[in-house]
Amino acid sequence: MANSKGWFNLEAAGGAIPDTQFFEGDSAFSFLGLTRTQRLYGFFGCLAAGFVLSLLGSIFLFLGSLASFAILYALGTIISLIGTGFLIGFTKQVKMMFKPVRVVATIVFLGSIGLIFVGAFVIRSDILCIIFVIIEYLAYTWYTLSYIPYARTAVLKVFGL
Repeated sequence: MANSKGWFNLEAAGGAIPDTQFFEGDSAFSFLGLTRTQRLYGFFGCLAAGFVLSLLGSIFLFLGSLASFAILYALGTIISLIGTGFLIGFTKQVKMMFKPVRVVATIVFLGSIGLIFVGAFVIRSDILCIIFVIIEYLAYTWYTLSYIPYARTAVLKVFGL
């Protein structure tokens, strides 16, 4: 048996994973000398931690603790976003986020994170926090669709726009 680590052996698949844009040298963590596998683990770890924090924040929202919600939810979103630094680096991520095709979605996405704090700490409104979360998800979805060829066009056609 050539592969004793099981089906999730990323090191053995190292030769099969192409060095695409996600593994180019501009990783924010390249100074640590992380392997491709370690960078993938870092990405998925941040993604999972961000999801858990956002989920906990959402639970606090429904329990009536707006301050805990805003802090945990925003922290979860930011940690998930930081995870891409393990793959392509922060500099490249920011450049890609602010390309003309994505700039509006990026600004709405980042702005909605700030507005969640405003809704929680300044206005103290559960409803506004939920609205800002929905806006954040819509902006993130639109942002993500910009990476898939013709995805935005297809979505617009589905909704008859």
